[in-house]
Amino acid sequence: MEYRKLGNTDLQLSTVTYGAFAIGGNMWGGNEKQDSIAAVHASLDQGVTTIDTAPFYGFGLSEELIGEAIKGKDRSKIQLLTKFGLVWDGSNQGKGEYFFDASADGKNIPVYKYASKANIIKELEESLKRLGTDYVDLLQLHWPDATTPIDETMEALDTLIRQGKIRAAGVSNYSLAQLQEAAKTIQLASNQVPYSMLNRGIEQDLVPYTIEHQIGIIAYSPLERGLLTGKYFRDAALKADDHRNGYFGQFSADKVKAFLDSITPLAKNKKASLAQLVLRWTTLQPGISIVLAGARNAEQAVQNAAAMNVQLTTAEIGYINGELEKVYSGQAV
Repeated sequence: MEYRKLGNTDLQLSTVTYGAFAIGGNMWGGNEKQDSIAAVHASLDQGVTTIDTAPFYGFGLSEELIGEAIKGKDRSKIQLLTKFGLVWDGSNQGKGEYFFDASADGKNIPVYKYASKANIIKELEESLKRLGTDYVDLLQLHWPDATTPIDETMEALDTLIRQGKIRAAGVSNYSLAQLQEAAKTIQLASNQVPYSMLNRGIEQDLVPYTIEHQIGIIAYSPLERGLLTGKYFRDAALKADDHRNGYFGQFSADKVKAFLDSITPLAKNKKASLAQLVLRWTTLQPGISIVLAGARNAEQAVQNAAAMNVQLTTAEIGYINGELEKVYSGQAV
Protein backbone atom coordinates (compact mmCIF):
# COMPACT_ATOMS: atom_id res chain seq x y z
CA MET A 1 0.00 0.00 0.00
CA GLU A 2 1.05 3.58 -0.63
CA TYR A 3 0.37 6.40 1.83
CA ARG A 4 -0.07 10.06 1.00
CA LYS A 5 -0.07 13.29 2.98
CA LEU A 6 -3.48 14.98 2.94
CA GLY A 7 -3.32 18.63 1.96
CA ASN A 8 -1.29 20.74 4.39
CA THR A 9 -1.92 18.38 7.33
CA ASP A 10 0.27 15.73 8.93
CA LEU A 11 -2.28 13.02 8.13
CA GLN A 12 -0.84 10.10 6.17
CA LEU A 13 -3.72 8.25 4.52
CA SER A 14 -3.79 5.02 2.53
CA THR A 15 -4.10 5.88 -1.16
CA VAL A 16 -6.90 3.34 -1.47
CA THR A 17 -9.31 4.19 1.33
CA TYR A 18 -12.18 2.01 2.51
CA GLY A 19 -15.45 3.71 1.55
CA ALA A 20 -18.20 2.67 3.97
CA PHE A 21 -21.36 3.92 2.22
CA ALA A 22 -22.54 0.53 0.98
CA ILE A 23 -22.19 -1.29 4.32
CA GLY A 24 -24.75 1.12 5.75
CA GLY A 25 -27.26 -0.83 3.68
CA ASN A 26 -29.77 1.88 2.84
CA MET A 27 -29.90 2.73 -0.87
CA TRP A 28 -27.66 -0.28 -1.59
CA GLY A 29 -30.10 -3.17 -1.25
CA GLY A 30 -29.18 -4.02 2.35
CA ASN A 31 -26.06 -5.53 3.89
CA GLU A 32 -24.75 -8.46 5.91
CA LYS A 33 -23.21 -7.48 9.26
CA GLN A 34 -20.51 -10.15 9.46
CA ASP A 35 -19.50 -9.63 5.82
CA SER A 36 -19.21 -5.89 6.45
CA ILE A 37 -17.01 -6.32 9.51
CA ALA A 38 -14.90 -8.88 7.66
CA ALA A 39 -14.43 -6.36 4.84
CA VAL A 40 -13.06 -3.77 7.27
CA HIS A 41 -10.75 -6.34 8.87
CA ALA A 42 -9.48 -7.50 5.48
CA SER A 43 -8.84 -3.89 4.43
CA LEU A 44 -6.75 -3.26 7.54
CA ASP A 45 -4.83 -6.49 6.97
CA GLN A 46 -3.98 -5.30 3.45
CA GLY A 47 -2.65 -1.96 4.65
CA VAL A 48 -5.79 0.08 4.00
CA THR A 49 -5.55 2.11 7.20
CA THR A 50 -8.06 4.82 6.27
CA ILE A 51 -11.84 4.44 6.56
CA ASP A 52 -14.34 6.98 5.25
CA THR A 53 -17.91 6.94 6.57
CA ALA A 54 -20.78 9.26 7.52
CA PRO A 55 -23.73 9.31 9.92
CA PHE A 56 -26.13 9.21 6.97
CA TYR A 57 -24.78 5.87 5.75
CA GLY A 58 -27.37 3.48 7.12
CA PHE A 59 -28.63 6.18 9.50
CA GLY A 60 -25.74 5.50 11.87
CA LEU A 61 -25.27 1.82 11.04
CA SER A 62 -22.09 2.26 8.99
CA GLU A 63 -20.36 4.09 11.84
CA GLU A 64 -21.56 1.48 14.34
CA LEU A 65 -20.19 -1.37 12.23
CA ILE A 66 -16.85 0.38 11.87
CA GLY A 67 -16.73 1.01 15.61
CA GLU A 68 -17.32 -2.69 16.21
CA ALA A 69 -14.76 -3.72 13.58
CA ILE A 70 -11.93 -1.59 14.98
CA LYS A 71 -12.62 -2.33 18.64
CA GLY A 72 -9.39 -3.54 20.23
CA LYS A 73 -7.28 -2.36 17.27
CA ASP A 74 -4.46 0.16 17.62
CA ARG A 75 -6.39 3.40 17.08
CA SER A 76 -3.21 5.36 16.31
CA LYS A 77 -2.70 3.25 13.18
CA ILE A 78 -6.23 3.83 11.82
CA GLN A 79 -7.48 7.06 10.28
CA LEU A 80 -11.22 7.62 10.71
CA LEU A 81 -12.88 10.03 8.30
CA THR A 82 -16.50 10.90 8.90
CA LYS A 83 -18.94 13.68 8.11
CA PHE A 84 -21.78 15.85 9.36
CA GLY A 85 -24.52 17.96 7.86
CA LEU A 86 -27.18 15.49 6.68
CA VAL A 87 -30.02 15.32 9.21
CA TRP A 88 -32.85 12.82 8.98
CA ASP A 89 -34.24 12.46 12.50
CA GLY A 90 -36.11 15.76 12.79
CA SER A 91 -33.60 17.17 15.28
CA ASN A 92 -33.07 20.16 12.99
CA GLN A 93 -36.60 21.32 13.96
CA GLY A 94 -37.44 22.42 10.46
CA LYS A 95 -34.17 24.28 9.91
CA GLY A 96 -31.71 23.66 7.11
CA GLU A 97 -32.22 22.90 3.43
CA TYR A 98 -34.44 20.03 2.27
CA PHE A 99 -32.39 17.57 0.23
CA PHE A 100 -34.42 14.47 -0.65
CA ASP A 101 -36.47 11.61 0.77
CA ALA A 102 -34.41 8.54 1.66
CA SER A 103 -36.03 5.12 1.72
CA ALA A 104 -35.61 2.79 4.72
CA ASP A 105 -37.78 -0.15 5.77
CA GLY A 106 -40.41 0.86 3.24
CA LYS A 107 -40.67 4.39 4.59
CA ASN A 108 -39.65 7.69 3.05
CA ILE A 109 -37.48 9.71 5.42
CA PRO A 110 -36.92 13.43 4.69
CA VAL A 111 -33.23 14.35 4.71
CA TYR A 112 -32.02 17.92 5.27
CA LYS A 113 -28.68 19.61 4.73
CA TYR A 114 -27.93 21.39 8.01
CA ALA A 115 -24.50 22.73 8.97
CA SER A 116 -25.08 25.04 11.91
CA LYS A 117 -22.52 25.22 14.71
CA ALA A 118 -24.86 23.55 17.20
CA ASN A 119 -25.63 20.71 14.80
CA ILE A 120 -21.95 20.08 14.03
CA ILE A 121 -21.16 19.68 17.72
CA LYS A 122 -24.19 17.43 18.24
CA GLU A 123 -23.42 15.20 15.25
CA LEU A 124 -19.75 14.82 16.13
CA GLU A 125 -20.56 13.63 19.66
CA GLU A 126 -22.96 11.06 18.22
CA SER A 127 -20.35 9.90 15.70
CA LEU A 128 -17.67 9.55 18.37
CA LYS A 129 -19.99 7.34 20.39
CA ARG A 130 -20.88 5.13 17.42
CA LEU A 131 -17.26 4.84 16.33
CA GLY A 132 -16.04 4.13 19.86
CA THR A 133 -13.32 6.79 19.80
CA ASP A 134 -12.59 10.18 21.35
CA TYR A 135 -11.39 11.90 18.19
CA VAL A 136 -11.85 11.84 14.42
CA ASP A 137 -8.94 12.25 12.07
CA LEU A 138 -10.90 14.18 9.44
CA LEU A 139 -14.36 15.68 9.89
CA GLN A 140 -16.07 16.70 6.66
CA LEU A 141 -19.16 18.70 5.77
CA HIS A 142 -21.19 16.16 3.79
CA TRP A 143 -23.07 18.59 1.51
CA PRO A 144 -23.18 22.40 1.37
CA ASP A 145 -26.08 23.93 3.30
CA ALA A 146 -27.32 27.14 1.67
CA THR A 147 -29.13 28.20 4.88
CA THR A 148 -26.01 28.32 7.07
CA PRO A 149 -23.25 30.90 6.43
CA ILE A 150 -20.03 29.20 5.40
CA ASP A 151 -18.04 31.11 8.02
CA GLU A 152 -20.26 29.74 10.81
CA THR A 153 -19.58 26.18 9.70
CA MET A 154 -15.85 26.78 9.29
CA GLU A 155 -15.52 28.54 12.67
CA ALA A 156 -17.11 25.51 14.34
CA LEU A 157 -14.65 23.18 12.63
CA ASP A 158 -11.73 25.36 13.68
CA THR A 159 -12.96 25.22 17.29
CA LEU A 160 -13.14 21.42 17.18
CA ILE A 161 -9.56 21.24 15.90
CA ARG A 162 -8.36 23.43 18.76
CA GLN A 163 -10.29 21.24 21.22
CA GLY A 164 -8.53 18.14 19.88
CA LYS A 165 -11.76 16.40 18.91
CA ILE A 166 -10.75 16.37 15.24
CA ARG A 167 -7.30 16.41 13.69
CA ALA A 168 -8.32 18.14 10.48
CA ALA A 169 -11.34 19.64 8.73
CA GLY A 170 -12.61 19.00 5.25
CA VAL A 171 -15.65 19.44 3.04
CA SER A 172 -17.43 17.35 0.47
CA ASN A 173 -19.13 18.38 -2.76
CA TYR A 174 -17.82 21.95 -2.51
CA SER A 175 -17.52 24.14 -5.59
CA LEU A 176 -14.50 26.33 -6.30
CA ALA A 177 -16.41 29.42 -5.10
CA GLN A 178 -17.34 27.70 -1.85
CA LEU A 179 -13.73 26.64 -1.24
CA GLN A 180 -12.61 30.22 -1.79
CA GLU A 181 -15.20 31.49 0.70
CA ALA A 182 -14.20 28.89 3.29
CA ALA A 183 -10.55 29.90 2.92
CA LYS A 184 -11.37 33.25 4.52
CA THR A 185 -11.95 31.40 7.81
CA ILE A 186 -9.96 28.15 7.80
CA GLN A 187 -7.32 26.20 5.92
CA LEU A 188 -9.24 23.13 4.80
CA ALA A 189 -7.48 19.81 4.48
CA SER A 190 -9.60 18.37 1.69
CA ASN A 191 -12.58 18.38 -0.60
CA GLN A 192 -14.30 15.04 -1.24
CA VAL A 193 -15.87 15.05 -4.67
CA PRO A 194 -17.08 12.60 -7.33
CA TYR A 195 -14.33 11.79 -9.81
CA SER A 196 -13.90 8.95 -12.24
CA MET A 197 -12.91 8.12 -15.79
CA LEU A 198 -16.47 9.03 -16.76
CA ASN A 199 -16.76 12.18 -14.63
CA ARG A 200 -13.72 14.44 -14.93
CA GLY A 201 -15.26 17.90 -14.62
CA ILE A 202 -13.15 18.84 -11.58
CA GLU A 203 -10.03 18.85 -13.73
CA GLN A 204 -11.00 22.21 -15.23
CA ASP A 205 -10.90 24.52 -12.21
CA LEU A 206 -11.14 22.62 -8.92
CA VAL A 207 -7.97 20.54 -9.28
CA PRO A 208 -5.69 23.48 -10.22
CA TYR A 209 -7.00 25.46 -7.23
CA THR A 210 -6.54 22.63 -4.75
CA ILE A 211 -3.02 21.92 -5.96
CA GLU A 212 -2.09 25.60 -5.62
CA HIS A 213 -3.60 25.90 -2.14
CA GLN A 214 -2.53 22.50 -0.74
CA ILE A 215 -6.01 21.06 -0.41
CA GLY A 216 -6.33 17.33 -0.90
CA ILE A 217 -8.87 15.80 -3.27
CA ILE A 218 -10.65 12.70 -1.97
CA ALA A 219 -12.22 11.01 -5.00
CA TYR A 220 -15.46 9.19 -4.44
CA SER A 221 -17.28 6.93 -6.90
CA PRO A 222 -14.06 6.19 -8.87
CA LEU A 223 -15.69 2.97 -10.10
CA GLU A 224 -19.01 4.75 -10.72
CA ARG A 225 -20.63 2.57 -8.06
CA GLY A 226 -19.57 -0.61 -9.79
CA LEU A 227 -20.31 0.32 -13.40
CA LEU A 228 -16.61 0.48 -14.33
CA THR A 229 -15.96 -3.02 -12.98
CA GLY A 230 -17.71 -4.35 -16.08
CA LYS A 231 -19.77 -6.88 -14.12
CA TYR A 232 -23.07 -5.18 -14.89
CA PHE A 233 -22.48 -5.89 -18.56
CA ARG A 234 -22.24 -9.58 -17.75
CA ASP A 235 -24.54 -11.27 -15.27
CA ALA A 236 -24.75 -9.06 -12.18
CA ALA A 237 -28.23 -7.92 -11.17
CA LEU A 238 -29.36 -5.12 -8.87
CA LYS A 239 -31.99 -5.45 -6.16
CA ALA A 240 -35.14 -3.40 -6.64
CA ASP A 241 -34.26 -0.93 -3.84
CA ASP A 242 -30.70 -0.34 -5.07
CA HIS A 243 -30.29 3.32 -6.06
CA ARG A 244 -28.00 2.33 -8.91
CA ASN A 245 -31.01 1.23 -10.95
CA GLY A 246 -31.53 4.92 -11.62
CA TYR A 247 -27.95 6.12 -11.22
CA PHE A 248 -26.57 4.07 -14.10
CA GLY A 249 -29.15 5.62 -16.42
CA GLN A 250 -27.09 8.80 -16.79
CA PHE A 251 -24.44 6.94 -18.77
CA SER A 252 -24.44 5.54 -22.29
CA ALA A 253 -24.15 1.80 -21.69
CA ASP A 254 -22.85 1.18 -25.22
CA LYS A 255 -20.08 3.77 -24.89
CA VAL A 256 -19.02 2.56 -21.47
CA LYS A 257 -18.94 -1.06 -22.61
CA ALA A 258 -16.90 -0.15 -25.69
CA PHE A 259 -14.39 1.68 -23.53
CA LEU A 260 -14.09 -1.16 -21.04
CA ASP A 261 -13.64 -3.64 -23.89
CA SER A 262 -10.78 -1.50 -25.21
CA ILE A 263 -8.81 -1.55 -21.95
CA THR A 264 -9.58 -5.17 -20.98
CA PRO A 265 -6.47 -6.51 -22.80
CA LEU A 266 -4.29 -4.11 -20.81
CA ALA A 267 -5.86 -5.28 -17.55
CA LYS A 268 -5.26 -8.91 -18.52
CA ASN A 269 -1.66 -8.12 -19.42
CA LYS A 270 -1.22 -6.67 -15.93
CA LYS A 271 -2.95 -9.71 -14.39
CA ALA A 272 -5.43 -7.26 -12.93
CA SER A 273 -9.19 -6.87 -12.95
CA LEU A 274 -10.84 -3.95 -14.69
CA ALA A 275 -11.70 -2.51 -11.28
CA GLN A 276 -8.05 -2.61 -10.22
CA LEU A 277 -6.90 -0.97 -13.44
CA VAL A 278 -9.53 1.77 -13.10
CA LEU A 279 -8.68 2.43 -9.44
CA ARG A 280 -4.97 2.61 -10.16
CA TRP A 281 -5.47 5.01 -13.07
CA THR A 282 -7.52 7.23 -10.77
CA THR A 283 -4.82 7.34 -8.08
CA LEU A 284 -2.32 8.56 -10.67
CA GLN A 285 -4.28 11.61 -11.84
CA PRO A 286 -3.00 15.10 -10.91
CA GLY A 287 -4.33 16.48 -7.64
CA ILE A 288 -5.96 13.26 -6.46
CA SER A 289 -4.86 12.44 -2.91
CA ILE A 290 -6.80 9.27 -2.18
CA VAL A 291 -9.61 7.26 -3.77
CA LEU A 292 -12.54 5.65 -1.98
CA ALA A 293 -13.38 2.05 -2.77
CA GLY A 294 -16.27 0.27 -1.12
CA ALA A 295 -16.34 -3.43 -0.28
CA ARG A 296 -19.21 -5.54 1.05
CA ASN A 297 -17.02 -8.53 1.92
CA ALA A 298 -13.42 -9.52 2.58
CA GLU A 299 -12.73 -10.70 -0.97
CA GLN A 300 -13.73 -7.35 -2.47
CA ALA A 301 -11.61 -5.53 0.11
CA VAL A 302 -8.53 -7.56 -0.77
CA GLN A 303 -9.08 -6.96 -4.48
CA ASN A 304 -9.41 -3.20 -3.97
CA ALA A 305 -6.18 -2.98 -2.00
CA ALA A 306 -4.34 -4.98 -4.67
CA ALA A 307 -5.05 -2.20 -7.19
CA MET A 308 -1.94 -0.49 -5.85
CA ASN A 309 0.16 -3.38 -7.17
CA VAL A 310 -0.71 -2.41 -10.75
CA GLN A 311 2.16 -0.52 -12.39
CA LEU A 312 1.29 1.77 -15.30
CA THR A 313 3.79 3.41 -17.61
CA THR A 314 3.33 6.87 -19.06
CA ALA A 315 2.57 5.26 -22.42
CA GLU A 316 -0.09 2.99 -20.91
CA ILE A 317 -1.77 5.90 -19.15
CA GLY A 318 -1.69 7.73 -22.47
CA TYR A 319 -3.37 4.77 -24.16
CA ILE A 320 -6.17 4.71 -21.57
CA ASN A 321 -6.65 8.46 -21.93
CA GLY A 322 -6.81 8.10 -25.68
CA GLU A 323 -9.53 5.47 -25.45
CA LEU A 324 -11.43 7.71 -23.03
CA GLU A 325 -11.26 10.61 -25.47
CA LYS A 326 -13.21 8.55 -28.00
CA VAL A 327 -16.26 8.51 -25.74
CA TYR A 328 -15.74 11.44 -23.39
CA SER A 329 -17.80 14.54 -24.08
CA GLY A 330 -16.83 16.78 -21.15
CA GLN A 331 -19.60 15.32 -19.01
CA ALA A 332 -20.38 11.82 -17.85
CA VAL A 333 -20.48 9.65 -20.96
